[in-house]
Amino acid sequence: MCSETNPNIEEEKLFEHFAFKVDKGQGSVRIDRYLTDKIENLTRNRIQNVAKAGGVLVNGKPVKSNYKVKPLDEIKIVLPYAPYENLLVPENIPIDIVYEDEHLIVVNKPAGMVVHPGHGNYSGTLLNGLIHHFENLPQNADNRPGLVHRIDKDTTGLLVVAKTEKALTKLARQFADKTSTRKYVALVWGDLPQEHGTIEGNLGRNPKNRLQMMVFPEGDAGKHAVTHYKVLERFGYVTLIELQLETGRTHQIRAHMKYIGNPLFNDARYGGDKILKGTTFSKYKQFVENTFKVLPRQALHAQTLGFVHPATEQFVQFSSDIPTDMQQAIERWRNYAKHKKIQ
Repeated sequence: MCSETNPNIEEEKLFEHFAFKVDKGQGSVRIDRYLTDKIENLTRNRIQNVAKAGGVLVNGKPVKSNYKVKPLDEIKIVLPYAPYENLLVPENIPIDIVYEDEHLIVVNKPAGMVVHPGHGNYSGTLLNGLIHHFENLPQNADNRPGLVHRIDKDTTGLLVVAKTEKALTKLARQFADKTSTRKYVALVWGDLPQEHGTIEGNLGRNPKNRLQMMVFPEGDAGKHAVTHYKVLERFGYVTLIELQLETGRTHQIRAHMKYIGNPLFNDARYGGDKILKGTTFSKYKQFVENTFKVLPRQALHAQTLGFVHPATEQFVQFSSDIPTDMQQAIERWRNYAKHKKIQ
């Protein structure tokens, strides 16, 4: 039941769906506009309806959609159903299983597949497929069966899924303690000056674009994040690199690479879907635009995943091939660099 159809929302058991604390420097703005900027795929009209039903709370009290937010306000959206209870519908979705035993599954996620349901993505997710194929997966802290970690919708590659409570607990601890191994392959704009390096900088929501993460170099906001990289191959205007995560923040690689001036190739959210390096020749522009069509997403693949097996206590590691679309883009750049003089 949707909250906007229920005028007696305050009489039901409510579940918190979103919670925010307004920044100290936030200017005066209507709460419906503020929340539209904060929550991906949630329309202003939807927020207004929820507020009308009493589901938008500020400092514990319901407010109307025209309420002006104030610095340090504590905002919650509450609805009369648990955040995911109506979204977890089993669906017969093919899953590329790299490894499976009685304790865990390692899957290879394709581009375009969201890991778990959320606003704007209520079906067709990896989790919808998992609960169809596997019964009684353990619930993680966010009530998402089996999930230990996630990768972005248009990022491809490996994920581990727990099949038992013991496996979930032990795997989650490894990710929290940063003892798991996660290596990615990415194609980025520019010719990196060093063969290897480390990017360190707190990551938090961009206050001007809530759909982006950004680096707070002074460490005055966000969460600690560290990314290591090394160059695999240089193509002049773009570079193929390997990245290893020391932490696992949202959009960590994408935001860190933008921060050092080398956004991922064709990463629309972080500015990589424009010609950032190269010549002004029309043939070059056509080459890049055609390569964007070959790879219509960010050039990022979670290639290697390693962890201590929760039952055997032995370190195991898995790898997956770079997907066809990304491999084709790499080959195009390799051939371009080979036959053209890069200046």
